[in-house]
Amino acid sequence: MHIIQPTDALLVIDLQNDFCPGGALAIAGGDEIVPLVNALARAFPHVLLTQDWHPAGHISFASAHPGAKPYQTITTPYGTQTLWPDHCVQNTRGAKFHPALDIPHAELVLRKGFRANIDSYSAFLENDHFTPTGLAGYLRERGLTRLFLCGLAYDFCVRFSAVDGTALDFECLVIEDATRAVKLPGSIDATRRAFAEAGIQRIQSEEILGG
Repeated sequence: MHIIQPTDALLVIDLQNDFCPGGALAIAGGDEIVPLVNALARAFPHVLLTQDWHPAGHISFASAHPGAKPYQTITTPYGTQTLWPDHCVQNTRGAKFHPALDIPHAELVLRKGFRANIDSYSAFLENDHFTPTGLAGYLRERGLTRLFLCGLAYDFCVRFSAVDGTALDFECLVIEDATRAVKLPGSIDATRRAFAEAGIQRIQSEEILGG
């Protein structure tokens, strides 16, 4: 069992309509985790939410690149970028949190991916792995040192957030059954390798909530 401490926080990644069934970039079973995430949130004194928040024509959208199709990759000034269907466009229904997400005591909503020419999987850094979102400074000023991550998607935004958070000296644990994956070819294996290399624990919700 993990006993939740005052310096712990639950980081809920991108539980938004477009990542749930019926959304523009639907992740299978994405909506199934919402009740579990709500239950986990009640166990934490501190809960933070991230929200993908793209402008129209964002660099990560296949539609912004003539002839390109979703899930292809391109080379950008900051590295390789997977192209996605248009999703989580600012001020659209798809960008809103899932309507069943019920975390009234959430202390922060961190919007990411709002710069037109760079994507941001991680809650900590843009995809150049250099430009900060400001989350690390927020956590340090609040004295929050251990993060439990859940949400969407396991093999992208949860993965990159946990790896970057660990590199920035936060202890990060991923609650696997409170995530779902995009499941691009090789993406889950790559995620598990990244977690193992970074020493990131993969746990189950029962280790917090009890059996």
